[in-house]
Amino acid sequence: MMAAVFWLAIFLLVYSYFLYPLLLKLFITPKTPTQQQPEHWPSVDVILSAFNEESCIAERLHNLLQQDYPGPLNIRVASDGSKDNTGAIIQSFDDPRIQADVHTENRGKVAVLNDLVAQSKADILVFTDANTFFAKDAIRQLVMSFQQQIGAVCGELHLHTDDGNANSDGLYWRYEQFLKKSESALGALLGANGAIYAIRRTLYQPLPASTVVDDFCIVMNIKRQGYDVVYTTNAQASEEVAPSLQDEYGRRVRIGLGNYRAFRQHLWALSPLRGPLSWCYWSHKVLRWFGPHLMLLVLLSNLFLLSSAWYQAALAGQLLFYGLAWVGHLRIQQKQPTPSWLAILSFFVSMNVALAQGFLRFLRGNQQGAWKRTARHGDAK
Repeated sequence: MMAAVFWLAIFLLVYSYFLYPLLLKLFITPKTPTQQQPEHWPSVDVILSAFNEESCIAERLHNLLQQDYPGPLNIRVASDGSKDNTGAIIQSFDDPRIQADVHTENRGKVAVLNDLVAQSKADILVFTDANTFFAKDAIRQLVMSFQQQIGAVCGELHLHTDDGNANSDGLYWRYEQFLKKSESALGALLGANGAIYAIRRTLYQPLPASTVVDDFCIVMNIKRQGYDVVYTTNAQASEEVAPSLQDEYGRRVRIGLGNYRAFRQHLWALSPLRGPLSWCYWSHKVLRWFGPHLMLLVLLSNLFLLSSAWYQAALAGQLLFYGLAWVGHLRIQQKQPTPSWLAILSFFVSMNVALAQGFLRFLRGNQQGAWKRTARHGDAK
């Protein structure tokens, strides 16, 4: 029994992280969805909820105002109980395309999104973040990707550090982008890049205020209504990564909490009757979310198998694996040169530890949707 648990847990981990991407690589050709310039450009509202973003919100709004979109474009931006000057900054813009709301209470991002969408009458909604910056034609490229049965379009996000270098976790991000492109070609794209995606307004379903991964849940609700979701590399955006490991870890714990809430809300996607969507959901999301549980099963079941020299070596290998991950974590934290393989190993373990902490928070419950802002390099020290 313990041997079966040991090998099954290992297989599921290897399948999710290596075999599933390999199958996509072998049998699916990523492609950019067909684009067509509409005869009449639909109206667009950009939806932006901000919390304590005084360091970047003005530059962000200027970036959106510079979009070359040919149709009607408005920006609905709200300060969600910010304690800094975010509210005053967004109200200082006199451009009629900017419609600013300032809330004195921090209710959480999703509560604000629900309000902003309810106020909108636009055909298309574009969701983004305060620290994201669009290429000049990003919104136009998103809109041109909408065809009859397409309900949402996800753009491509590039991560960078404050000195312009590629994100230190860039390899994993490129890996995730490959999965998104392949799943889009398969008609089974799961979620969106929260920094740059667009939906048909009529398909938006208000989310519970406790929702954390709103970009995933909004898009999954659209899939549930029978509409397609596609990924386009033509709509480009960039975003700065968290400036420290502590900030990034805290963000991953929060996302982990949100993932388990989303799992509970979207049990319908587990059904094999959903076809490719179900396969991708199990392979890309569910098995990943329960990766910490599988890793723990591998370790615990190994302890019951130590009568065999082979399993003794397997345990030693696991301990070495986690020990190296810890060494890599310390080297990165101390800004020491770290080999790429060691950085990847450390990142993998850290990501799963954060997921595990998110799961514990999920079990405790009573967590509201009020958000903790991730630090930016431009913040005052």
